[in-house]
Amino acid sequence: MEVQVPILIVSFFAMLALNVPIAICIGLSTTLTVLSLGTVPTGYIIAQRLSLGIASFPLLAIPFFILSGVLMGQGGMARRLMDFASAAVGRFHGGLAYVNTLTCMLFGAVSGSAAAAVSSIGGFMIPEMERKNYGKEFSVALTTASATTGLLIPPSNIMIVYAMVAGNVSVAALFLAGILPGLVIGLCLMAVSFVLVRGQEVGSSEPVPFGQVLSAFWGALPSLLLILIVLGGILGGIFSATEASAIAVAYALLLGMVVYKEIAVRDLPAIILKAAKTTSVVMLLVGASQAMSWVLALEQVPQATSSALLSFSDSPIVTLLLINLLLLLVGTFMDMTPAVLIFTPIFLPVVTGLGMDPVHFGVLMITNLCIGLYTPPVGTCLFVGCSVGGTTIAKVIRPLLPMVLAALVALLIITYVPALSLWLPKALSL
Repeated sequence: MEVQVPILIVSFFAMLALNVPIAICIGLSTTLTVLSLGTVPTGYIIAQRLSLGIASFPLLAIPFFILSGVLMGQGGMARRLMDFASAAVGRFHGGLAYVNTLTCMLFGAVSGSAAAAVSSIGGFMIPEMERKNYGKEFSVALTTASATTGLLIPPSNIMIVYAMVAGNVSVAALFLAGILPGLVIGLCLMAVSFVLVRGQEVGSSEPVPFGQVLSAFWGALPSLLLILIVLGGILGGIFSATEASAIAVAYALLLGMVVYKEIAVRDLPAIILKAAKTTSVVMLLVGASQAMSWVLALEQVPQATSSALLSFSDSPIVTLLLINLLLLLVGTFMDMTPAVLIFTPIFLPVVTGLGMDPVHFGVLMITNLCIGLYTPPVGTCLFVGCSVGGTTIAKVIRPLLPMVLAALVALLIITYVPALSLWLPKALSL
C-alpha cells in the first residue's frame, strides 16, 4: 500500500505535466499501479474495470443528452433564448451583461453543455458587447463564467455521473437540488456585472414593449419546455432519467427540423458524428476513472483520506472548507467527469460522517468543479471563450477575477446553507 499509491500519484501528475490527454493519464497510471501489485493479472483486470465502468444503464442517458445538446446548439435555440433574455432584462444600464448571463443559464440548462453555451452564446454576444463598449476581455470573462451555471440547472450529465458513483442517490433529487444554487451563482455574476459597469458608458437597449417581450417569450418557450418535460416526466414517474434523455433527443429534433426549421436531413450525419465523438471521449474517461477508483479502493485511499481529514479538525465548518479548497484545486487541472468519478468515493464517506446529505454534497462538488472550468491551467470554457472572442487568457484574467470571487461567495452560501440545495427535493419528498 505504501508503494502503490505514490506510483499512481507520481505517474499521473508526470504525464499530466507532459500534456498527455487526461484519459490516457488515468489509464496508464492505473496500469502501472496494478503492475506494481504483482499478484493481479494486469491486462485482464484493467480491461474488466474499463468495461464494467461503462456497463451502467443510467450512463445511457449521457450520449442521448449530448446528442440533444448538439441538436439544440444547431437548431436555433440559442438565438431565441437570447432574444427572450434581451427583451426581459436588456433595457437596464449594463443590460447586455445581464442578457449574457441569463442566456448562458438558459442555454446551458437546455443543452447540458457549458462549452456549447460559450461557443453558441459567445459567438454573437461577445462581438455585440464589444460594440457597445463593454470591452472584449470583460465580455469573454462573463460568458465563460456564466456558461457553467447551466451544469447545475437540469438536465445535467455530470449529475447523472455523480448519482451513479455515489450509489443510492436519486437523479431526480439531484436535478431539483441544482436549480436554486444555479440561480444563486447567476445572480452573483449579475451583481458583479452591475458593480463593474455602473460607472461606464455602455450602450443600453430601449424599453421593450410588453407585446415584444411576450413575443420573445413565446419564441423561446418551446426550448424552455425541454426542462419542464424532462423534470416533469421524471418527477411524475412517467419515465426514468435515461428514458428522459431519449425523449430530449426526439424533442430537440422536432424543434430543430419542424418547428424552427434550422436543421435539414443532410445535417444529421455531421450532428450525430459530433455527438458520437464527444460521447466516446466521455465514456473513455468514465471507464478509465472507474478503473482508477477500483485501485484507490483496493489501496484503502478513501478510508485513509477520511481518517486524515476528520483527525485534522472535528469542526464540520473547517472540514468542509478544506474539502472545498481541495476540490477547487482539483478543478484547475482535471476535467469534471474524471474528477467526480475519482474523488466522490474519497470525499463522500467524509461528508456523510459529518452528517451531510449526499445530494447536497453532489451540488457542492459540481459547483467547485464548475469554477475550475474557467480557471487556468486547464479551464476548458476559458480556452473556448478566448478562442471565440479572439483574445488571450492573460488579458482575460483581470476581469475574470471578480467573476471567480462572486462564484466563491456563492459556493460558500451553497456549502453552509444546505436548505438551498435540499428544500426542493424535500418539498417533493425525493
